[in-house]
Amino acid sequence: MSESIRILTIQDISCFGQCSITVALPIISAFGIETAILPSAVLSTHTSGFTDYTFRDLTEDFPAILRHWEKEDISFDAIYTGYIGSSKQLKYIKDIINSRLKPEGQVYVDPAMADFGEFYYGFDQDFADKMGEHCKLGDFILPNTTEACYLLHKKWKENFSKEEMIEMARELCKFTNKYVILKGDTHKEGKIGMIVIDKDNPSEVNIVYNNKIDYVTHGTGDVFASSFVGASLIGKSPSASAKIAGEFTKKAIEYTIDDPKHNYGVKFEKAIPKLYDLLKDFDNNLKHQ
Repeated sequence: MSESIRILTIQDISCFGQCSITVALPIISAFGIETAILPSAVLSTHTSGFTDYTFRDLTEDFPAILRHWEKEDISFDAIYTGYIGSSKQLKYIKDIINSRLKPEGQVYVDPAMADFGEFYYGFDQDFADKMGEHCKLGDFILPNTTEACYLLHKKWKENFSKEEMIEMARELCKFTNKYVILKGDTHKEGKIGMIVIDKDNPSEVNIVYNNKIDYVTHGTGDVFASSFVGASLIGKSPSASAKIAGEFTKKAIEYTIDDPKHNYGVKFEKAIPKLYDLLKDFDNNLKHQ
């Protein structure tokens, strides 16, 4: 798109802790994209590693916000959803997509509800089923393996074979009829892979690899999803967007890994100045292939 792009991201705000909107807003903006927000909830901190955090549900604000946007004729080229607090919010979000997304607009869904074989606090299979219907509204779906399992009613296990992961991605593509970027392929030594399935050609599998860093912390999924969305909206293919997002996430981890006190997220801010170089290097590599 040569004209200005405006995206709405709908997810929670953690006042402290690098995740959700406090990650999405700066990263997507760094791609030159106007980024509006609709908070699903406000928390004092994120929920990983903290106790006694505050939580304010903003579900009941959604209809009034939509009415005001309709009155002001505010619309969006894209909508990106992350952590959603309730099934009721999913219904309101459908109304927002139907009303405020431009006719050729795109929807990105990170079904942020589970990891490492467990639901996040407050979610269950009923929510996952409703999230599955929400995924069908999207154009791009970005689950991890746990979320994919819950969406497909599969039993999670710690180690899926490469073939099982590919089949899971294909099933999710068939279920949603959308592009699927399944995160977490670790079958290539020293690499982390994203399985990209094209909804128009699900038999074709593209696995995008980045160097793996053995470091687990909160928020890396949000960093990946946000940079994927940014790259996609400036015209990169799904596979190229996954590659760029993986490299950006890796750089954010590299800035964080030697700081043991920084255990609540990754220092993605330090990686943002490198984003232009990532995009430039990627384009140069394409020219020389």
